[in-house]
Amino acid sequence: MKAGRIVMIIIGALVALIGFGMLAGGTAALVAYATQRTDGFFQTGEVRLASATYAITSDRVDLESEPGESDWLIDRGALGTVRLTIDPGRPETPIFAGIGPTPDVRQYLDDVSRDVIRDFELSPDRVTFRRVNGTATPAPPEEQGFWVAQLTADAEGALTWEVESGDWTVVMMNADASRGVDLDARLGIKLDWLLPAIIGLMIGGIVLLAGGAALVIFGSRGLARREEPAPAVVGAPAAWAPPAAPVAPATATAVAVRRAEPYPLHLTGHLDDELSRGLWLVKWLLAIPHYIILVFLWIAFAVVTVIAFFAILFTGRYPRGLFDFNVGVLRWSWRVGFYSFSALGTDRYPPFTLDEADYPAELSVRYPEQLSRGLVLVKWWLLAIPHYALVAIFGGGWWIGWWDPSEDRWTGAMPGLIGVLVLFAAVALLFSGRYPRSIFEFVMGLNRWVYRVVAYAALMTDRYPPFRLDQGDDDEAGVGEVGMAEAAPPGMTDS
Repeated sequence: MKAGRIVMIIIGALVALIGFGMLAGGTAALVAYATQRTDGFFQTGEVRLASATYAITSDRVDLESEPGESDWLIDRGALGTVRLTIDPGRPETPIFAGIGPTPDVRQYLDDVSRDVIRDFELSPDRVTFRRVNGTATPAPPEEQGFWVAQLTADAEGALTWEVESGDWTVVMMNADASRGVDLDARLGIKLDWLLPAIIGLMIGGIVLLAGGAALVIFGSRGLARREEPAPAVVGAPAAWAPPAAPVAPATATAVAVRRAEPYPLHLTGHLDDELSRGLWLVKWLLAIPHYIILVFLWIAFAVVTVIAFFAILFTGRYPRGLFDFNVGVLRWSWRVGFYSFSALGTDRYPPFTLDEADYPAELSVRYPEQLSRGLVLVKWWLLAIPHYALVAIFGGGWWIGWWDPSEDRWTGAMPGLIGVLVLFAAVALLFSGRYPRSIFEFVMGLNRWVYRVVAYAALMTDRYPPFRLDQGDDDEAGVGEVGMAEAAPPGMTDS
């Protein structure tokens, strides 16, 4: 596989992934724009604000630019319009809401007991406060002349403010400056430029997605393996065919024998006769270059699989170039895993290639000439669920842990069965110089199971993965005779 084409596939996959993210984000924003606005404002749910102090204030909202920076966006209304809707908790006590410069608000409320909004959560709507203690009694807020926007209401009302450059603080108090503030509030914002921005985001996402997909498709052209011609028989005529097998005598009890078809994915791994006792301690470090490359290869693998999904859905075929690329990613991953902590089966450093190579671990997948169009819709999620549960145990996902009160959740994890077994083998190797053969064969069976499921979920075959461990170095899955052997009559022997 040419390096330039592989790089093209990876770059195309990254571009397509970015484009998909932009398109998905733009679509979600467009849905929200169409369904979650009130008079053009996006607004929070109603939140109850109550304090036994004189005032409830926001933290400072710093919209001032640094020295030398331009206020171009702010001056052109790029930050939009803010609307604060308030509803007094006690109709007999009007509520004042105002927005003012932070220095003036601090001077006005100096040594005044108040609650400052520290955090605001939208789901569920919840507000936490920070208490500022004081002994002074404030003057009525309506008497102050520094407010840039203000509202006094004894019923539901809305304060509207076009955002300006500056350092601002929002204040909510009783209009008579008495203690005990109680109100319901909703905050909304309107951005006139939002709809054009959403449309631009979606168009950009479509362009990047299409361009990335094109790079992947063109990069995959020429990656497909050429079919090897059948070997010619020296001196044989053009229509030569092997002679037919002799017919069993009529006296023999002949029973049809069929050979089961091997599973499309073939995975092998040959344990080195001599393994270093301590090299496994640093293999994680030595394999870092492979890990970095595999991150990008697996991103490309995911994008290629999505493209293949639509190709199979409409044509019933997996594009050969894309198929060979994904097989190469699986092959590369298996070599690195066999070298490192999926098996620790060899000390030979893995080659940097997607192609087959002379290496103790290899993987191949037989190309399917035709795939089911309907099965592609369900096999990667619904049909594979039982295998996903098992693969989570094999490869990782047995969660254990402890309660973390700071995060308000359980935390901690345990490696999968493969990791545990390989760790046991590594410790045995460290102290005895031998890799227990029984553990190695079991680990090979687990890895074989995992990669079969990956190939099935990646739409590379319609053959359902078998629920069995095919242990050992070589993959003999599905090979073997099914049925009864031919019984020879008395007195007859094999010639």
